Amino acid sequence: MDHISAKLVSTDRFTVTAQTNNLNGQIIFEPIKAFWLVMHGVFGAIGLFVYPSPGALAVFVVLTTVTICAGHSVGMHRLLIHRSFKTSRPIEYGLVWLGTLVGMAGPIGMIRTHDLRDWHQRQTTCPKHPAHDAGILKDAWWQLCCELRLTSPPEFHLEERIKRDRFYTFVERYWMAQQLPLAAALFTVGGLGWVLWGCSLRIFVSLVGHWAVGHFAHRQGKRGWIVQGLPVQGYNLPGLGLITFGENWHGNHHAFPHSAQLGVEPGQTDPGFTFIKTLARFSLAWDIKHPGSEAARSGLRRAGTEK
Repeated sequence: MDHISAKLVSTDRFTVTAQTNNLNGQIIFEPIKAFWLVMHGVFGAIGLFVYPSPGALAVFVVLTTVTICAGHSVGMHRLLIHRSFKTSRPIEYGLVWLGTLVGMAGPIGMIRTHDLRDWHQRQTTCPKHPAHDAGILKDAWWQLCCELRLTSPPEFHLEERIKRDRFYTFVERYWMAQQLPLAAALFTVGGLGWVLWGCSLRIFVSLVGHWAVGHFAHRQGKRGWIVQGLPVQGYNLPGLGLITFGENWHGNHHAFPHSAQLGVEPGQTDPGFTFIKTLARFSLAWDIKHPGSEAARSGLRRAGTEK
């Protein structure tokens, strides 16, 4: 096994053994995942063309902004997965719940999927699926409708504070159903059109948009940093800071995965970090990590200075 050390190695939430193999697996079609995407795509299209209205558009914009920025980028990614800042338990629950409304997965599923992808990308050789190393259409199919299943995967170890948390286990079990309270509220206020725009169209656009950013951020763009020795590098996608809420600075994130600040260079717009700083201003967030808060990753170099 030349691509992974045969001895026991702990890597974040995963443990690998002599049997672990990150290259032996199959890309499997996931019918529920595909149905979820197509269903919201169809209902979203109905909302777009049959129920257009300024109110529905406003609902779509506001809910997309809140769920992607405060929910996914800040709550799920920077807080729950990377623990790049601290906040109170009620605020954490609220942010992660908003992230669940994006429609990708529950909190535990998001941790597992994110960490497994990152684990793959840290090995000597990375499969094409977690590396986004395929043509745009094939990668869209793989990421949005399929799953990579390893024959001998690493062992996943979730922190006890999450594993035994009743809120997280409940939301994980019923993550799709979390749309129902929102849908009921939208229907009460604005009717079916608001539900189709505020739930289905928003979910479809969010899922496809998340995949698109992940695809291009692993294939092309500008690089401020290189992590030598790794098969997959991250790229920054200039000009997309506002609409991705800072998640477009993926090259920076590869360089400083612990940092709550993704836009680390002058002019790199990072609304997610602005939101975290706003929480801190009201003493609702603390212990915020920056690029220099932890030791540099092994092999980290400025792009153009590699040896």
